[in-house]
Amino acid sequence: MTATSLRGMTWSHPRGYDPLVACSALWQAKTGVAIAWDKRSLQDFESYPVAQLAREYDLIVIDHPHVGQVTAEGCLSPLDIPEYAAQGEALARASVGASYPSYRWRGRQWALPIDAATQVQAWRPDLIEAPAPDWRAMLALARRGAVHCPMRAPHSLMSFYTLAGNLGRPCNIEGPALIDEAAGVEVYESLSELIAHIDPACFAMDPIDVSEAMAKAEAKIACVPLIYGYVSYALQGFRERRLRFADIPAAGAHGPVGSALGGTGIALSAQSAHRPEALAFAYWVAGAEAQSGPYAASGGQPGHAAAWESLDVNEPVADFYRATRATLEGAWLRPRHAGYMAFQHAAALRLNEALTTGEPGKILVRALNEMFGSSFAPR
Repeated sequence: MTATSLRGMTWSHPRGYDPLVACSALWQAKTGVAIAWDKRSLQDFESYPVAQLAREYDLIVIDHPHVGQVTAEGCLSPLDIPEYAAQGEALARASVGASYPSYRWRGRQWALPIDAATQVQAWRPDLIEAPAPDWRAMLALARRGAVHCPMRAPHSLMSFYTLAGNLGRPCNIEGPALIDEAAGVEVYESLSELIAHIDPACFAMDPIDVSEAMAKAEAKIACVPLIYGYVSYALQGFRERRLRFADIPAAGAHGPVGSALGGTGIALSAQSAHRPEALAFAYWVAGAEAQSGPYAASGGQPGHAAAWESLDVNEPVADFYRATRATLEGAWLRPRHAGYMAFQHAAALRLNEALTTGEPGKILVRALNEMFGSSFAPR
């Protein structure tokens, strides 16, 4: 009998690739089903057409804002089927923040969370004694030249979202306008104040770039207030200097709420010739056993609450999960309609243009609102 072989696509970073390779090796030993994983860059991960990947791969790692687009294109198979009803309910109960429901669209579940993330705070314990407790304290560090922030598209827009939510004026998920004009101007001005004190090179940097720069021995970057946390950098010996992570420094009065939710989920191609085998692996790798065990141990950043609460999972990474859990639980869910991904890219570029040229906030916010409204037009 010929052994079943599947193909999977994930993103190119130890956090995204290594745990899937490790878990797949265990899965093959358990079931005889082999899974070969390919990887793509972070920028490709955020923009590459999922429909094209679905023609080549059985399993695809996606982020939740894609679900409206991929549903419209019909390139994925829903995962909430009767045979897995109990497992699906268990995963829903174990969701960290809105990770599980973020992949639910039009009444169906299109991916299972395997990685939970949101914008959190990164800090260097050898440079400062504690993370910045609030936005004002963070700005004091920024004035000393000790702060970076990833601003490469789409991450500048993610910071705009996070600040809006944290200030108690979250952006809209449905149109017509993205945000109230006065609230949008307040967010833009807060972000502009931060930008005035950080290296302009940040506009060419994503979270991995900033984490790499921050982890160099000679770096003077003590704090990154809004960054998608990468657990790899909390491991002793991963880079020259170990990073620690904490809740975002609140700009508003409600604590670490409003952060723009990230993370990834594992999805099944509608064109897979091995759908039962792929489905079985997806539910196993998203479950408590794999997430708290080999997935976390292999450098993954689990999406299951059992792992986030585990002493064994937290100890090697300096309490990464427990130290950021409040921010994750209070995170804001991005829009997911079919036209959203194109808006996200264009809006981030438009925001960066405004920030780097000093454009008045009202002009920028009106432009974003017009772009957002247009993203709902029939395609």
